[in-house]
Amino acid sequence: MRKEYDFSKGKRYDFSKGKRGAVIPSQGKTRITIYLDDEILDQFREQAEIAGMGYQTLINEVLKKYLQSPSDQPLTQEDLRRILREELSLRSLM
Repeated sequence: MRKEYDFSKGKRYDFSKGKRGAVIPSQGKTRITIYLDDEILDQFREQAEIAGMGYQTLINEVLKKYLQSPSDQPLTQEDLRRILREELSLRSLM
């Protein structure tokens, strides 16, 4: 490997009008940075490999499914307490 290279004979590129970001923007998607627990990410990678898809696609599908069917989600203790308070307060008004 050379210590120095001669770039004087090469092509010149004008980057004065260049923009940062993806060369081909993705329609309907936004690039984000997110921190996930290692074991969560490992699980998604394993499941995605078994399914023959990308792990980011799998994460997106799981999140979408969760948001589309919130009634299928388990009832939390906090939700149960809120519902009971509402019901008890309605009965006291009767």
